[in-house]
Amino acid sequence: MFPEIAPPSLGFMPSIHDPLVVAASFVIAVLASFVTLDLARRVRTSQRRIGLIWWLAGSLVMGTGIWAMHFLGMQAFRLPIALGYTGLMTLLSWVAAVGASAVALGVASLPRFRAGQLAVGALAMGGGICAMHYIGMQAMEMSIAIVWDWKLVALSVAVAVLASASALSLFHLLHRVNNTRRPLYQGVASVVMAIAICGMHYTGMAAASFPEGSVCLSDNALGGPGLTAVIIIATGMLLVSTLFTSILDARLQSTARLLTQSLQESNAKLQDANAELQQRAFADALTGLPNRLLFEDRLIHALLRLERANHHRVEERLGVLFVDLDGFKPINDSFGHAAGDAILIGAADRLRAEARESDTVARVGGDEFLMLLEDVNNTADCIAIANRVLAILSQPFEVAGKQVQIACSIGVVVHPDHGDRHKLVANADAAMYAAKRAGGNCYALFEPHMGSDASDQLELQNDLRQAIKRGQMSLHYQPKIDGKRGSINGVEALLRWNHPERGMVSPLEFIALAERFGIINQLGAWVIDEACRQMADWARSGMRMRVAINLSVHQLRESGLADRIGAALTFHGVDASQLLCEITESVAMEDTQATQRTLEGLANIGVFLSIDDFGTGYSSLNYLRQLPARQLKIDRSFVNDLEHQEDARAVVHAVVRLAHALGLRVVAEGVETSGQRDILLAMRCDELQGFLYARPMPPDTLLAWAQGDKPEGSADFAPSVIGSLGNL
Repeated sequence: MFPEIAPPSLGFMPSIHDPLVVAASFVIAVLASFVTLDLARRVRTSQRRIGLIWWLAGSLVMGTGIWAMHFLGMQAFRLPIALGYTGLMTLLSWVAAVGASAVALGVASLPRFRAGQLAVGALAMGGGICAMHYIGMQAMEMSIAIVWDWKLVALSVAVAVLASASALSLFHLLHRVNNTRRPLYQGVASVVMAIAICGMHYTGMAAASFPEGSVCLSDNALGGPGLTAVIIIATGMLLVSTLFTSILDARLQSTARLLTQSLQESNAKLQDANAELQQRAFADALTGLPNRLLFEDRLIHALLRLERANHHRVEERLGVLFVDLDGFKPINDSFGHAAGDAILIGAADRLRAEARESDTVARVGGDEFLMLLEDVNNTADCIAIANRVLAILSQPFEVAGKQVQIACSIGVVVHPDHGDRHKLVANADAAMYAAKRAGGNCYALFEPHMGSDASDQLELQNDLRQAIKRGQMSLHYQPKIDGKRGSINGVEALLRWNHPERGMVSPLEFIALAERFGIINQLGAWVIDEACRQMADWARSGMRMRVAINLSVHQLRESGLADRIGAALTFHGVDASQLLCEITESVAMEDTQATQRTLEGLANIGVFLSIDDFGTGYSSLNYLRQLPARQLKIDRSFVNDLEHQEDARAVVHAVVRLAHALGLRVVAEGVETSGQRDILLAMRCDELQGFLYARPMPPDTLLAWAQGDKPEGSADFAPSVIGSLGNL
């Protein structure tokens, strides 16, 4: 049944090996090696306490796997006599295998080891494996002692030590292999280790010879085919379950690491987002300077420090400078939004360079800056800094390759000399306006009477915020007269504020106030809705009238302006062609791309467009040609000089010819004399508007005027065609 092995000499029993059991032992050796390599990685990569648990469990599993291979090899061994193995010696051989495995996993868990550590580990592990084998051989109690071939014994020991050194080296080499290629390398390494372990075992078995006549005294102990099957099944299940547990633990730890990494990344992103939000909340986006919120916070802390210091020394002061650029708006209007931004950034850099380390510079409005001056001794120190600021901001700025010069007005407040600590910024603002009224390019030191002016401005803007809901706002309408037919071509809607205590407030005053305090969009929305409502009301009275409204730069920068205007027209049932939107030439040129998108959106819904105050800005004719405008409106400054200045007549005549060449109609505003009218009509101006025909009037008065009733004080003019719209 089995192939015979010739005895080395006469007098020894022949021995054979069961090839199936030998194959099973090799498979167990490969599986044990594979699991061992995986356990070595778990021991090394786990946390300290978890790694200790894996080391203990791994030593048991690895030792059991190696021992099972050895014991199966012993079970595969056949002699002509019955064989068996004593329980105690078999147990001791298992203990030796577990000890050798503990040494192997302990050395494998080291981050790195030197040649000496490798040698010591290999000797200890190899010695343990040899002890396991030869103790296991002694588990066979033979009546005549086994005869050993000491050369083969020495060779088996050398094989065991070399196999151990190879295993330890493989443990460390596999740590450098990436995850995708590790299973392949680990499988190859397992086969190499299994060959080495089996080589040691079968070399050791070959070193043993059994004399004839010898009897196994332990043949009734451990042994038999049943035990072989139990060892194969039990060891296989142990190794497979351990490998499964190791893989599952690795997956769990990998998932935990990914979750931890994800949480760390989320925390980092959250911290970055919080930092960005704080930056946006407390810093000006354009210049990077602190904004009003951060400035006020620093002012509060500076006042608290000043109060503590003045308990001991009363000579310390604190200063606030309110800096407003003079002449910024015309430059912004002329050169565009980008150029204005460049000047603001340059001004911020100059102010930052002028400030001391203890000072704070903030941007609090369009062209408004604040400076907080700490640790100043007196008012003279603040004035000295104000003079330096005047000097640095008066130096030219380079814009679009040109040297542009502006100036600034500065309001100076010194605490505790100049009023309530809670009104320092307001008082500095009031002083700044005093400097502007003085002609600008100077500073003004706060005086008590200035506070009443600031309070008046604050009260007026508070009233303006409530004016719409209180019914104080209204639209007055000034007719536009067709130059050829003398008919009404439409009207311009002009906003009026009837204050209950102040009476009629000048538009020059409250429009500027609305733009400064961010109320202009609210007013603009009301004008759009009211103009549409009035057109619908006139239509019910039998008069179809085109109404022109003025759009501010702030409205043009609003998203969805065309949609809101379209919604108002639809709600009141007014045809879009009845609404004419006027924008000034400087506004049209400020941000050409954004303006063109907005104007095209209005044109798409059918609203007519007009360029107001034409001739006062710096239009690009190519850009003007691309705008969907239907009308140009000549600024009243040229109309005023028509009768007396030749250059004014030349400009107006050129504008009329240019507009007609572009297919645009021309409107002249501010017509107050018959001489102006005659000159304009001779130049073929299409429409005229001014006090010569009528002043702005309430809607009911306009309806009566259009029907031929001349209001008291109006010009001696009656429209020849009632309610006509004409053609744009």
